[in-house]
Amino acid sequence: MSLITKLTCVECGEIVAVGDAFTCPRCGPNAGILDVQYDLDRAADTLTRKSLARRTRSHWRYRELLPLDDEFRPTDGTVGWTPLIDAPRLAKALDIARLRLKDDGRNPSGSFKDRASSVGVAHARQLGFTQIACASTGNAAGSLAHCAAAAGLQANIFVSEIIPEGKLAQLLAYGARVFKVRGTYADAYELCTRACEHFGWYNRNCAINPYLVEGKKTGGLEIAEQCADDPPDWVACSVGDGCSIAGVHKGLMQMKAVGIIVWQTRLLGVQAADVAPIAHAFETGALEAGYITKRASERAADFSPRGAARAEARDSSNRDTYADSINVPVPRNWRKAVNAVKKSEGTFVTVTDEQIKQAVRDTGRLTGVFAEPAAAAAVAGIAEARRQGRFDSQASVVALITGTGMKDISGALQAVGQPHEIPPDLDHVVRIVESQPESTPSGQD
Repeated sequence: MSLITKLTCVECGEIVAVGDAFTCPRCGPNAGILDVQYDLDRAADTLTRKSLARRTRSHWRYRELLPLDDEFRPTDGTVGWTPLIDAPRLAKALDIARLRLKDDGRNPSGSFKDRASSVGVAHARQLGFTQIACASTGNAAGSLAHCAAAAGLQANIFVSEIIPEGKLAQLLAYGARVFKVRGTYADAYELCTRACEHFGWYNRNCAINPYLVEGKKTGGLEIAEQCADDPPDWVACSVGDGCSIAGVHKGLMQMKAVGIIVWQTRLLGVQAADVAPIAHAFETGALEAGYITKRASERAADFSPRGAARAEARDSSNRDTYADSINVPVPRNWRKAVNAVKKSEGTFVTVTDEQIKQAVRDTGRLTGVFAEPAAAAAVAGIAEARRQGRFDSQASVVALITGTGMKDISGALQAVGQPHEIPPDLDHVVRIVESQPESTPSGQD
């Protein structure tokens, strides 16, 4: 059976009994995000390095730290246990001693979000639901559509109109019922919440459902286990809604609590420069309307999820970063993210779209890992942190690559450029090679 003991509100500290509640009854759904607590002493009895060596090479290996009863927890799977890749050439380019890439683009739907969605689908089945829903900028939607299809649940997906076509095609291929909302991600999120209440669907959204972070924390559990005897100084994560970096931190801390590791690492949160509300909240302790986005700050008179969403332009010009997976101007899980980074004694940096594009090129060229823009933002953040002196040239860093570049081809092409178009004539090949003997993968300087 599950080792969950209680749920705690991150806003007021209220203890909530294990049951059907997803948010704090005192603070309400817009602020009362809950955190799932476990009996870690009991977990430590069976979760050991010796027992892990005999378990499935998927995220289900951490059964003691998952919110599922035995009947609904798979014993094998394809999600998780993604590789940790040494990247010495990219480390040299970033002027740090060591870089390892945790490549979660290898997950079944191509993103880190498979960890959360698989746990959410299993939890929905445990509670007797047959339909599940989420709002997403793309990757959470793809992962939910995949996991729901595999489990035989109906997925209902709400996306904003700027979703990349590759991600949209993936949802439809998995048989999801897709609602493309003429508005922002915040509009899609609000509509999804109302639909879940109206139809009684299981709400997969991490901002309201504390059990989804339990899936995301498996990224941190794996980093801890894979680096158990060779710890990094930093773990770098791109940040959108705040759930993923909070989950990674929780996983790292729980592995220390049960005795798998004895060390603690620091977190580097990375946001896009024009969509950086959590980075600002890290500095000030509050989420302010003036830092939702540059455009929204000119329009918003007050801050609320509904008001901020209405303040934003409702067309493609609202896209304040081309890294769509972290284009979240109204983050619901900002407090968990801020708390996690502060507890780790880490920090936040912001990066421009041009820095992200450079990171897409460098990561592909120097490591062979094709990262989508939001995933490459973690690498861009390392470069920016090094420039700012946040850590020195001897630093050892793990960067979480949260999604494959195949999820956002148009975004990748903005970074890498176009091929040389030539007639079938060797002379043209010779001229290009001689003028550009060490060309980049894009074929351009």
